[in-house]
Amino acid sequence: MSRFSRFNRTGALMLAAVLGATTLSACTTTSPSDRQSQTAQRAELDQSVQETLDRLYRTAPQARSLVQQSKGVLVFPGVLGASFVFGASHGEGQLLIDGADAGYYTTTSGSIGFQAGAQSQAIVYLLMSEGALNRVRSDNGWSIGANAGVAVADVGANGQITNNTANQEVVAFVMNNQGIQGGVSLEGAKISKVGR
Repeated sequence: MSRFSRFNRTGALMLAAVLGATTLSACTTTSPSDRQSQTAQRAELDQSVQETLDRLYRTAPQARSLVQQSKGVLVFPGVLGASFVFGASHGEGQLLIDGADAGYYTTTSGSIGFQAGAQSQAIVYLLMSEGALNRVRSDNGWSIGANAGVAVADVGANGQITNNTANQEVVAFVMNNQGIQGGVSLEGAKISKVGR
């Protein structure tokens, strides 16, 4: 087996484990120790959300004013994707309204433009209208492309946003280790609320 095939298989197995753990956690009862563990995990997620926003502001300073104009900000600090025949991705995030916690969410997708193998990306959705915010908060969840499109922001070498995103209903920033990625398709991602 080639090194490339082993890497793809490893990535797919990692993602399957993440998705399986998420499914199983929804089917089990919660003990006091589980609740403490969940509290610790959410505190860690809260910190990762803030670090992701700070990184966004350093990379694209204009994003701060867009965040301030938005009705809500949905931040997924680490969306793990793997491609092995079919691509798949999963991540956990938090909705912020006026900078305050407004709930936890998951995102899952058949594919959001990942390359072969396993990769992690941070995704920040700016919900620029009440309609977009209400779709995210609905009990049915939000399917990108089915309910509404998303304008993925493109950032130039000088840190300036290069495409016209200010008048879009939803603006997304996709970041990897190299910085903000342009030209990424988020269509097909399903965003759902997680019980408190």
